[in-house]
Amino acid sequence: MEKLNGIAASEGIAVAKIYKLEKEKLNVKKLRVTDYKREIKKLNDALSKAENQINNLKIKALKKLGEEKASIFDAHLEILKDPELKDKVLQKIRDEKINCSYAFEFIINQFKEIFQNMDDSYMKERASDIGDVGYRVLSILEGKKIKDLSLINKEVIILANDLSPSETSQLDAKFVKGFVTEIGGKTSHSAIMARTLEIPAIVGIGNKISKLKDEQEILIDGTAGILIISPDQKTKDFYNNKKTQELITKKEEQTFKAKESKTKDNWKTKIAANIGSPDDLEGYHNFGAEGIGLFRSEFLYMEAQNWPTEEEQFNAYKKVLESIKPNLTVIRTLDIGGDKTLKYYQFPKEMNPFLGYRAIRVQLDQKELLVTQIRALLRASYYGNLAINIPMIATIDEFKKVKEIIIDVEKKLLKEGKKIGKYQLGIMVEIPSTVILAEKFAKYVDFFSIGTNDLIQYTFAADRMSKSVSYLYQPFNPAILESIKKVIDSSHKYNKWTAICGEMANEEKLAPLFVGMGLDEFSMSSTSILKIRRVIAKVDKKNAEKLVEKVLNLETSDQVENLLTNYLKNILI
Repeated sequence: MEKLNGIAASEGIAVAKIYKLEKEKLNVKKLRVTDYKREIKKLNDALSKAENQINNLKIKALKKLGEEKASIFDAHLEILKDPELKDKVLQKIRDEKINCSYAFEFIINQFKEIFQNMDDSYMKERASDIGDVGYRVLSILEGKKIKDLSLINKEVIILANDLSPSETSQLDAKFVKGFVTEIGGKTSHSAIMARTLEIPAIVGIGNKISKLKDEQEILIDGTAGILIISPDQKTKDFYNNKKTQELITKKEEQTFKAKESKTKDNWKTKIAANIGSPDDLEGYHNFGAEGIGLFRSEFLYMEAQNWPTEEEQFNAYKKVLESIKPNLTVIRTLDIGGDKTLKYYQFPKEMNPFLGYRAIRVQLDQKELLVTQIRALLRASYYGNLAINIPMIATIDEFKKVKEIIIDVEKKLLKEGKKIGKYQLGIMVEIPSTVILAEKFAKYVDFFSIGTNDLIQYTFAADRMSKSVSYLYQPFNPAILESIKKVIDSSHKYNKWTAICGEMANEEKLAPLFVGMGLDEFSMSSTSILKIRRVIAKVDKKNAEKLVEKVLNLETSDQVENLLTNYLKNILI
């Protein structure tokens, strides 16, 4: 019996025999051609066939997974129809007089590499979507068949290097009891789909599973990210008991869907959802969110073929605001640059793009981009309850400049006879200078939204995606927790409010601590809402305030995490 550890991607426990999914390698050769027009026709035929296949997968996914999850195939169709991708492939075929398979593979790998090199985990994992589309087109060009996983008709746990969205959407939970992949993260589409299908999944386990063979029995714990090879009966019994307890917890969590987020002594907070586009609203409605705490508007830009127009943005924002009202929708202005690039815009080359030309810095430099977005946002404000959130603000001067532009845009819109509703204006707190100046900022802003992912890496000067300094990614470090408390206290001094919208908002151990600090809003992925609401309901506010005092007297991350782990265990008994 051997134990392996990976990333917990989808909760649950399963025991079954292994089904090893090994994709056929496509050894595409570079060939010289005389009739390049024939190669162009072959490429167009393959793209058309791939489009039909993806449309069929989307229809099946709609029935099985719902509209929100099926929308991944819209993204696949956009990749397939990307004019830049096709133009580059055609140019390579014509210029080099080479076969279309090699030209397509070369260009699709270039596109994939751009996303793989991004720091943002969500964007990094979009490389798998590009790889999925690329593999489909190349399989058609090379005359190879893609395995149909819907044909699996016995209970198995799938082991694979990675599972593409098209593969995951084929899984039948009746037979596929779970899956484990060598690569990937919690925000990969395969992980998201596993949670929708409610099957256990572990990702990012590494090549340790390559030695395992078909028909070997394994046990996976998707809640803890543990895989056990050839489990004995005692281990199976232990995990069967754990599975029963998890089902009881899950059932209890469902009872919190229609409830307010409040403590056992009736202190109220709010739990809102993070979304990337109007397509994500299904999750908001399914899990009882009390607002949208973060609408990442950059995805409208990243999915477009050119800068989105005022009208395109207005329609997207209006759809969300109308769906969420009277609850608040917080929309973050364009957070681009660093690891988030655009097909249609070339960012300047910098030694350290994460500390350079990004987010509001781009929009203040190219004012027309900010004006267009603000016009769309203010027009949409008439249709719901809007809060505008400005990212990467480092100084009060920057915020004042942004506010001046917004006031000027508002005056012009009113002159044009456009209707504008009430709205709030706040900032992301993700730079240490903003934390230091929090009390001064609180005089001018309506709210703070703490982006803990960036705040951690900027506080410790450590890239959170770098393995060599990963030990410095410390959400439980007292430096971070003191920073968060300072921001909350500063906002309350001026009767303003604070939200947390980074990964720390999802963490059960931290929920009682944030209650003790008086956090006004937790904002997270929809699937985490019920588990955090359940924890908050077990907390006594006054007791949690004492917990804050204890935690802020500690010195290390380990000390804090141990204390919070024990506290959580005690309140959940």
